[in-house]
Amino acid sequence: MTSVLIIGYVWPEPDSSAAGSRMLQLIDFFIAQNWEVTFSSPAAESQHRFAFESLGVKKENIKINSTCFDSFISTLNPDIVLFDRFIMEEQFGWRVEKFCPNALRLLETVDLHCLREARHKALKQNQPLTRQDLFNDIAQREIASILRCDLSILISNHEVKILVEEFKIDPALLLYLPFMLDPLTDEQTYNWPDYHQRQHFISIGNFRHAPNWDAVLYLKQTLWPLIHKQLPQAELHIYGAYPPPKATQLHQPKENFLIRGWADNAIAVMQQARVCLAPLRFGAGLKGKLIDAMQSGTPSVTTKTGAEGMHTGLQWNGFITDKPTDFADAAVELYKNEAKFTRSQKRGIKLINTLYNKVEHSKTFRDKIIFIQNNLQQHRLNNFTGSMLRHHSMKSTQYMAQWIEAKNNLIKK
Repeated sequence: MTSVLIIGYVWPEPDSSAAGSRMLQLIDFFIAQNWEVTFSSPAAESQHRFAFESLGVKKENIKINSTCFDSFISTLNPDIVLFDRFIMEEQFGWRVEKFCPNALRLLETVDLHCLREARHKALKQNQPLTRQDLFNDIAQREIASILRCDLSILISNHEVKILVEEFKIDPALLLYLPFMLDPLTDEQTYNWPDYHQRQHFISIGNFRHAPNWDAVLYLKQTLWPLIHKQLPQAELHIYGAYPPPKATQLHQPKENFLIRGWADNAIAVMQQARVCLAPLRFGAGLKGKLIDAMQSGTPSVTTKTGAEGMHTGLQWNGFITDKPTDFADAAVELYKNEAKFTRSQKRGIKLINTLYNKVEHSKTFRDKIIFIQNNLQQHRLNNFTGSMLRHHSMKSTQYMAQWIEAKNNLIKK
């Protein structure tokens, strides 16, 4: 039986973040192939982590800079190793190569961190994004990690394009794999609350994620006053995991600006709202909140960054605009106009069923894995830059890790 080891940056929390939901989709894919899955992470466990036991997935707590991992992976001897974000590949990649050289090395990028950081920098400096912003220190680490792996998974086709055109990455090393979702059925959509059963606006997102926190502040300071002026009876309900005190202090019932915090069921609260607001001014990857909105029949208003890579060739389930006044007017129009609400809702159904088909993307993923496994030696020979980076950079990472481990052992003594 094929054995898969996932080295997670954190323990997945599908109810807290899109990254957590995405990881569960990948795990479900591996299980559907009848492969044996082990999930490991050096992170501290939280009460919100997903219960792997319900899926038959094995769980392993691992340590950074420790030979304990060497013994663990040697015994497990996985056929496939999936690194959850480039940081985990940096930490454990050299150990995987040393003790399981024939294991297929996959990198789940989640999003392009260098792109997110570049956009954040450009926003803070109030200037357009430049190539110099994109070619930052994080990009050097992230691109090196992509090159060291046999295959990197990209959730956004826009980011595939950036890697190929800007960073000159061989397309054979990349796989576009968006969210893998079950199609929306007529029975599901028939049971949605209709336009008249819904009320108020909703915004949702993990407060620990910088783009989400920026969006909350943008709503509070700029957008909501414009909307509230036109719809004084409407409320904005803001949900998200891990709300800090600085977020709860924004709760203003007199302004109908309500910080709700954790949502026990994101789909349930989304279905009660008439319009979803996602004014993301920077970020990368695909936005789980907007997927949730489509799956709930809730039209949305978002920015170009928010909708990036999410509606290729198809109409959005609402409006896309970066201008504050246009954003507010679009939100009010969707809220007041039942015909536009209904048209937008139908567009969301088409987006889910056309672009995120679980069966189609699962087949593509499986075929790619099997092809590389069957041609692994040639695949790696074709990636000379990757082998060169593994030779040099992984040696430096190895020696640094061993130095830290030796130092820690001396401290214990």
